[in-house]
Amino acid sequence: MKTARTALVTALLVVLGVTAPAHAERVQDLADIAGVRTNALIGYGIVAGLDGTGDQTSQTPFTIQSLRNTLFNLGVTIPPNVNPQLKNVAAVALRATLPPFAQPGQNIDVTVSSIGTAASLKGGTLMMAPLKGADGQVYAIAQGTVVVGGFGATGKDGSKISVNVPSSGSIPNGATVERALPNAFDQGSTVTFNLRQADFTTAMRLSNAINAASGSNIAQAMDAVSVRVQAPPDAGSRVAFLARIQQLDVQPGVAPARVVVNARTGTIVIGQDVTVSAAAVAHGSLTVSISERTGVSQPAPFSNGQTVAVPQSTITAQQEKAHMFMMPDTVSLQKLVDAVNQIGATPGDLVAILEALKTAGALHADLVVE
Repeated sequence: MKTARTALVTALLVVLGVTAPAHAERVQDLADIAGVRTNALIGYGIVAGLDGTGDQTSQTPFTIQSLRNTLFNLGVTIPPNVNPQLKNVAAVALRATLPPFAQPGQNIDVTVSSIGTAASLKGGTLMMAPLKGADGQVYAIAQGTVVVGGFGATGKDGSKISVNVPSSGSIPNGATVERALPNAFDQGSTVTFNLRQADFTTAMRLSNAINAASGSNIAQAMDAVSVRVQAPPDAGSRVAFLARIQQLDVQPGVAPARVVVNARTGTIVIGQDVTVSAAAVAHGSLTVSISERTGVSQPAPFSNGQTVAVPQSTITAQQEKAHMFMMPDTVSLQKLVDAVNQIGATPGDLVAILEALKTAGALHADLVVE
């Protein structure tokens, strides 16, 4: 019998692919070309021009050290016995992504994050700083005005309020590429497509689609991820060749039966091929409540005693009756959802039931708890 909690369980139970038929997808949505990838860049710099929200230099000595080095490179020397107490300078970490085939002179976005005690980077300007790759080489130079999406305010009594995270921001097109990454795109006689989700069926269908479109046996599935394709030797012809392949439609393989549970948020996602064998389930909940109050102990007359406060605790436990119900043998997602709704379980209860069904062998799917 349905309960009042049916609507809650239904809202938190996200069902994918109940009736949606399988559909074809473009190759460029299913696979990436080996070697065509982004590269992470990282750097360190100084943001100046803050409105008193910079690092507390007594707690972040590396900020003063960085400022000394920067000014020294610009021809300004700070005496060793002088320790500037600045509030408009902050040490920051820089992050950027170098896209594939990026050439010198192109601009990329930069993310700026405070690594000291700066309260806000709003209004600051990043001084010129190098961005390095994993090999230690400089691939871009960053500088510009930091754009911050949040703000913060602090009162004299220590109270403060902040919206979003004002200690980090971005510089759109704030870095200029100085070095191009080497790539082997136009080298060799083959190009490899790597599926974003490993599946033998999808790999086989991808190779068959390429062979059918080209009219020859130029593609071969190497494993559940990689499909190797014979490609034209010159770069111009190879670009046109790959552009045609990326627009081909391929029917991906059916995803494995899987139930994904996010224990933190109570979100549950059930795949379309999940089935449950017939099983009997009993699930109840135990509620424990503790109440605290303070009593007064009065001494007897003429006993020279003292009135004292005595803490008193009351602990009660209540366990709901757990009626056993029958989980039917389901052959479709709709029947499974109907059975779950009839239970009237909360998301936390549903997680426990799914885990128990999996242990008993009645849940025919992979159970992933995050």
